[in-house]
Amino acid sequence: MNEPSPLDKAEAAVREASVDTAAVQLAFAAMELAKMAQQQPAVQQQACSHQTKQGRGAGEWLAIACAVCVGGVGIAFASIAIAIGGMSVAILALVVRSMWRDVQKGR
Repeated sequence: MNEPSPLDKAEAAVREASVDTAAVQLAFAAMELAKMAQQQPAVQQQACSHQTKQGRGAGEWLAIACAVCVGGVGIAFASIAIAIGGMSVAILALVVRSMWRDVQKGR
């Protein structure tokens, strides 16, 4: 008496088939989406084929900093040498002027 009728069995089979069909369609849609996601970076990579120039590395920045420091010390020594040379010329000019005055006075 509790046995389902053939009509009930057919309705249950139709419901199961419709649920399976929706699940299968959802699975196929997910697979297509995954395929498209894998193909999209390849397309973007082909479209953008120029090479970007990478920035300087830490070693290059260290070399630049060392070159600037050495150049700064060189400029400092050069300015000191120019100052000493200028003072020497000034002292020499004072001595020669003093000697010239003594010669002019007849000493």
